[in-house]
Amino acid sequence: MLDLGGFDVIVASNLFGDVLSDLAGALAGSIGVAPSGNLNPEKKHPSMFEPVHGSAPDIAGLGVANPIGQLWAGAMMLDHLGEPAAARELMAAFEACLADGLRTRDLGGTASTEKFTDGVAERLA
Repeated sequence: MLDLGGFDVIVASNLFGDVLSDLAGALAGSIGVAPSGNLNPEKKHPSMFEPVHGSAPDIAGLGVANPIGQLWAGAMMLDHLGEPAAARELMAAFEACLADGLRTRDLGGTASTEKFTDGVAERLA
């Protein structure tokens, strides 16, 4: 395991990285909360940031997806791009939503994707 700027990183092949990231998300309470990043530390080529859960076509359009994985991936991207303060603000906003009891149904709550995202936006304003 490597420590890169406050993030613990496990270097693995794609297959084993997928398995580990799915397990880590499940341990955190839902696969919907897990972010991922494919980094080029030298920044010679683009890096990619996305939620672990993928597109989830079975729930597309229902408004029940947990946006935390995407928000957290966005925070990781901001940090990678040299904007650590913005990354911390974004993380603090969705952590505040959770602390206030705002949760999507995969975490035992009733908030829709839109309601949770609106809560994050309000805390960023």
